[in-house]
Amino acid sequence: MGTSDDRFQDIRDGVRALCAAFPDEYFRKIDEARGYPDAFVDALTKAGWLAALIPQEYGGSGLGLAEASVIMEEINRCGGNSGACHGQMYNMGTLLRHGSEAQKREFLPRIASGELRLQSMGVTEPTTGTDTTKLKTTAQRKGDRYVVNGQKVWISRVLHSELMILLARTTPFADVKRKSDGMSIFIVDLHQAIGKGLTVRPIANMVNHETNELFFDALEIPAENLIGEEGKGFKYILDGLNAERTLIAAECIGDGYWFIDRAAKYANERIVFDRPIGKNQGVQFPLAEAYIEVEAANLMRYRACELFDAHLPCGAEANMAKYLAAKASWEAANACLQTYGGFGFASEYDIERKFRETRLYQVAPISTNLILSYVAEHVLGLPRSF
Repeated sequence: MGTSDDRFQDIRDGVRALCAAFPDEYFRKIDEARGYPDAFVDALTKAGWLAALIPQEYGGSGLGLAEASVIMEEINRCGGNSGACHGQMYNMGTLLRHGSEAQKREFLPRIASGELRLQSMGVTEPTTGTDTTKLKTTAQRKGDRYVVNGQKVWISRVLHSELMILLARTTPFADVKRKSDGMSIFIVDLHQAIGKGLTVRPIANMVNHETNELFFDALEIPAENLIGEEGKGFKYILDGLNAERTLIAAECIGDGYWFIDRAAKYANERIVFDRPIGKNQGVQFPLAEAYIEVEAANLMRYRACELFDAHLPCGAEANMAKYLAAKASWEAANACLQTYGGFGFASEYDIERKFRETRLYQVAPISTNLILSYVAEHVLGLPRSF
């Protein structure tokens, strides 16, 4: 179901074939155990799907964001959850666009092969949330090292990653001309850092999403792990956020199609009062409406990809794609759960698991209200509200 773009049918077929080896039961068991789908992520990596955006000269496929988004969409559409591995897609963009040639040669081929996983990005802090320029984690230069102190929260996949992109303030907030200046990006080797200045505390949460609080206490990072220029880190991070939002929009679209497929099939088969429940407009209309919304969000996703891949500004389109897709998948989730009735709450049907997973994207990686304020200010020219 869903209008698939024929340009990407080869990718869809390939990802679906891989996902077929990891049926609903696999993800259900991982969810129950609050585990991590290691075997699934390894299979994706070995098949090269997670290296889609890495250029061929560094061992990747050199594909565009459109292709990468189809890979993420298909994982969710097949019943999986890309949240376990999507960081590998967009986090390395900062390194790719702003790292030195030496850094790229050192890390990207090993990320492409799966020897190294760069799945984490340390930006959010407990006291600042989305107000990134106020972050309090500091990195002070001492000789050939930077010493990091501070705290981060909601940092995903740290325990299933070798490397993390870290944003820290290298110039105090009081000493910068523009509030977005004075922050820098570092690559952190997690195996060298954990227990030696970095403490990781997992956060149990509604979705089986490995995420953590991080505490930095005089963690030392080699100066050569600075990416780009000191003080320009905020700008480097912003680059990657449009890719992240567009990829997550694609995941939500995959979820939306999954919910509608399941609900339509069930509504055709479930007999109550001597007729399939799908014969009732009260069941039909919410599913038809959800399908229309997912299809519309899908178009905005491709628009954002097209602009991103052409190196054109795409902030508004990436934000709108994320907003529309997250909203559409959540409406589809509700319509699907309602169609299944009580059975939708039973773990064995996977509706309740996917229901929890797709709800996250109203909140993360940027909340719905912040997208609305972005469009109001940057597209409609209304005064900044915060």
